[in-house]
Order: sequence, then C-alpha cells, then structure tokens
Amino acid sequence: MKTAIRFAALVMMAALIAACAREVTPEPAPPEPTPPPPVERPVETDRLDPRDFSDARNLDNPDSLLSQRVIYFEFDRSNVRAQFRPIIDAHAAYLRANPSARVILEGHTDERGSREYNLGLGERRGNSVYEILRASNVPSRQIEVVSYGEERPVCRESNEDCWQRNRRTEIVYTAR
Repeated sequence: MKTAIRFAALVMMAALIAACAREVTPEPAPPEPTPPPPVERPVETDRLDPRDFSDARNLDNPDSLLSQRVIYFEFDRSNVRAQFRPIIDAHAAYLRANPSARVILEGHTDERGSREYNLGLGERRGNSVYEILRASNVPSRQIEVVSYGEERPVCRESNEDCWQRNRRTEIVYTAR
C-alpha cells in the first residue's frame, strides 16, 4: 500500500512539474482604444443681438439694455426720468416674452429723511417702475415691489455723489 501511495504521489508531482514546465504564450494585448472623434461644435451663425429683448442671454450681455437693472431718481422724487424709460421698456419686453420670468423691484433712498419717510419713498419709486411695466402689458404676477428705504446703501459716504447712487430702484430677477 505504501508503494501505491508513493506511486500516486510521484505521478502527481510529475503532473505538477509538467504543468509548470509548459511554456505560457502571452495573450495578445488588447488594441489601444482609438480616441473618440473630435466633437464638432456648431458654428454660431446667429450672433447675439443685443436688441432681442426676448433672449435671456441678453440679461448678461453688457451691450444690451437688459443688463442695466438700476433706475436712478432725483432727490425726494419718485418719477422716472426719461433717460431710464428705454431700460424699463426693454425689461417689459423681456417679461412679456418670458411668462415664467419674475422680478422684484427694490426701492432705495439715501440716508436723508426719517426711516419711515424713506421706506415710503422707496416704495413709491418701486411703484413708479411697476406702473410703467404694467402699462407695457406685463402681468402683475411677474412683478413684486419691495422698499428698503435707506437700509441697503451702495455707498456709505455723506456727499451728493454717494446719495445720488443710493436713490434708485433695482430690477432683480428671481426667475429668468
């Protein structure tokens, strides 16, 4: 019996040696993947027209009136000056063309006057812009008026140049 076990062990060792002695042929390397063809970007044949007030891209185009969103006022006044009407008209055209767009008209004042008076003046300034937008057939659901009075100045110095920059209504888009 010992002989049979020895013989079996010998056969197994021979088989192991024979298996290890075989020359292994390496598998061929997979071919290198070819790079994808370059993506062709469409050539813009239509340039962005800054007078197209229905195009949302013009909100960030410095050549368009839509990028201007601040209406300035005279001291203690809430009537819109003629020079700012084209800006408001451009925003009215955008809002009519984009019914999902929403704006907040933020009324601001300079530091002169009481807090209560300035809140009322800021609201009157926002409402002045609101009325022009409404007269241009912009639905009221797209417009909200908020008055901050003197609470959010863009300039904190006490001089006429600074006060003039604080007397404003800002058109803030909450949805484009």
